Amino acid sequence: MTDASIHPENSQEAGKKSFWFIVLGVVVLIAGGIAAANLLVATVVSVLFVGAMMLAGGIIEIVHSFTVKTWGGFFLWFLTGLLYAAAGLLTFYNPLLASAILTLLIAASLVAAGLVRIWAGISQRRSSGWGWMVAAGVLTLLVGLLIMLRWPVNSLWVLGIFLAVDLMFQGWSYIAYGFGLRSNPAIAT
Repeated sequence: MTDASIHPENSQEAGKKSFWFIVLGVVVLIAGGIAAANLLVATVVSVLFVGAMMLAGGIIEIVHSFTVKTWGGFFLWFLTGLLYAAAGLLTFYNPLLASAILTLLIAASLVAAGLVRIWAGISQRRSSGWGWMVAAGVLTLLVGLLIMLRWPVNSLWVLGIFLAVDLMFQGWSYIAYGFGLRSNPAIAT
């Protein structure tokens, strides 16, 4: 006897949850497709989102600075909040310049992450599977170098493609999870 036959309410709840996960997955997948079709717009949207988060974080830090008891602490929090808010405002003022800066930072991060993965894999060469870590590091390093070599021209689409790919993977994962809930209602509890 299955868990669903013992507790039919679990099966009904799983059915409701699975439906909404599938719907969410389809919506997110469509958003990823739209982003992929309009990479420049997706890049600008993602840059503006980062700018909005920086502006909000900066405002919160500025407000927080007034609750700090020491002058040194006040100025530290106030200055970092001011810098965050200014960076957020500059992002809104010139999103294409911000996308170029963010693209270069992402490329540098990928190069650094690739080198660290390669080093970590080589240092673990006595372990099983160390070659996969090195391979992943080489791939990450190559992606970072390719982005750097085409910079700043690729700044118009790199962030957009990252957003589009992320949305598509998220959409598929929600859909798969929704169908998984249907086949195994016990995980809905």
